[in-house]
Amino acid sequence: MAVDVKVTSVLQKITGAKMVRGEGGTVAELLVDLDGKYPGFKNQIMQEGSLHRFVNIYLNDEDIRYLSQLNTPLKDGDTISILPALAGGCSE
Repeated sequence: MAVDVKVTSVLQKITGAKMVRGEGGTVAELLVDLDGKYPGFKNQIMQEGSLHRFVNIYLNDEDIRYLSQLNTPLKDGDTISILPALAGGCSE
């Protein structure tokens, strides 16, 4: 299934764009496809087969944690948004 994938600036360093196209029947398959096209992609959001706890993935604005997580099925035309949390700020 062909889907649009929106990424934040952290991942844009790898993809070179704010939005890319990927293929996969599930979110997990999509991530494998994206890692093949953009080596190192999965290392930025996963560790030992699981998403880093600070990474949120949305399927058409629905958090995949409340769906089937990495096994969430995809269909043509879906939009995935991958949002690694950002930290920082002032310690005052």
